[in-house]
Amino acid sequence: MKKGFIKKMISNHYTLIDQETHEEIIATARGKLRYMKVTEDSSFSKQLTKKTKIEQKITTISPKVGDYVYYDDSEDQIMITEILPRKNDLARPDVCNVDQVLLVFSAIKPDFSFHLLDKFLIIMNQERLTPVIIISKIDLIEKEALDLLKIDLKYYEKMGYEVYYVNSKQRIGIDVLAHIFKDKLTVLAGQTGVGKSTLLNALMPGLDLKTQEISKALGRGKHTTRHTELYSYNEGYIVDTPGFSKIEFVIFHVDELKAFYPDFEELSSSCRFTSSCLHLNEPNCAVKEAVESKDMILSRYENYVQFCEEVKNQKERY
Repeated sequence: MKKGFIKKMISNHYTLIDQETHEEIIATARGKLRYMKVTEDSSFSKQLTKKTKIEQKITTISPKVGDYVYYDDSEDQIMITEILPRKNDLARPDVCNVDQVLLVFSAIKPDFSFHLLDKFLIIMNQERLTPVIIISKIDLIEKEALDLLKIDLKYYEKMGYEVYYVNSKQRIGIDVLAHIFKDKLTVLAGQTGVGKSTLLNALMPGLDLKTQEISKALGRGKHTTRHTELYSYNEGYIVDTPGFSKIEFVIFHVDELKAFYPDFEELSSSCRFTSSCLHLNEPNCAVKEAVESKDMILSRYENYVQFCEEVKNQKERY
């Protein structure tokens, strides 16, 4: 069997890049792929409710853009025979094995939200995705307000996150971004109006025209077919559809939440109740002490407390 990487999907036809020859090949999926035995530790298994996952089940799995697969070209029709394990799996955009997500926030219109940033970072940690924080529309905000925003975002830079400031319309800061795409599969995320499409068009000026042509050819809008494609950019790939459809994390128990806060985890060894401290009402909590000493920005902790309440109050999922 030969190994390929799915670059493009139109309906049930997949464009593969052969991992040895780098040739592009059109393939279809073998029917039996749709019904796979999935164990609890499989990369295709996801917990969607509080109920304990069964040890093994039959589920429907289809190839998607970003998949590494084995294919058989011994006959006239090239067939995908096996999907290799995924390191992550997104629904919208419908892509897997993503390396990084550009979290796009506008400095203003809409105003920057630390609450939304922290929620995104939880999701990134859950999906084992590397986030890169992009602040757009820096030309529309007063310098003093931007400087204050930069001071608070320094906290995230100290945690190891990359933060970039751009004016996409005038291409200010765009060239500095070029290196982050090398050998990476990248998607964009952010609320409506923050400038995701403007950023994409600044990075790849011909992309908007190309996607419009594809949409017209496929009859997109009439729900006649499905299309997802990766575009080559600076020795990496960018997904053509910016953004996630839903910004919600799936966490069932409050004590699970702190694990997705690397800064909390680093401090927790100094808590009085090291392994069991929820950083809420416990005495001698290193996280709360960091907030009091201003080593941690207040919004970071306040958002954590709010997320804990959301997890406690969420409705049961069945």
